[in-house]
Amino acid sequence: MTSEIMMDMEAAMATVTPDSAAPGFTEDPGPHSAARPLAEPAASASAAVLADAGDLLRALAAPVRIAIVLQLRNADRCVHELVDTLDVAQPLISQHLRVLKTAGVVQGERRGREVVYRLVDDHLAHIVVDAVAHVQEGK
Repeated sequence: MTSEIMMDMEAAMATVTPDSAAPGFTEDPGPHSAARPLAEPAASASAAVLADAGDLLRALAAPVRIAIVLQLRNADRCVHELVDTLDVAQPLISQHLRVLKTAGVVQGERRGREVVYRLVDDHLAHIVVDAVAHVQEGK
């Protein structure tokens, strides 16, 4: 991963405030706390649900895809904006967007000659933000 992506990820994380980091979660009492969502999923999720959750996490498990989610958390973007911001080649951005789209993380909307991408919902951004914050706490 290039240092530019790391800087972009750090810049995106710097904009996280307690109010914007995890709506729907209880106030964070400190690092590594076990803050619980207000509405928890069933404790005994079916095998199919767990498999789908695993697929979703695998789709998020690439540094470039994490950086894309952090960018889309701030605003909808088209491919060339992501290319410029993340300093990653267009074919690679398109490939990662395809993975995210297939997993239901992002959605594209054609606007003239461009396709503008956005996150399907904020839950996925929270997963990424929390993962990056967790790693940063340990450093």
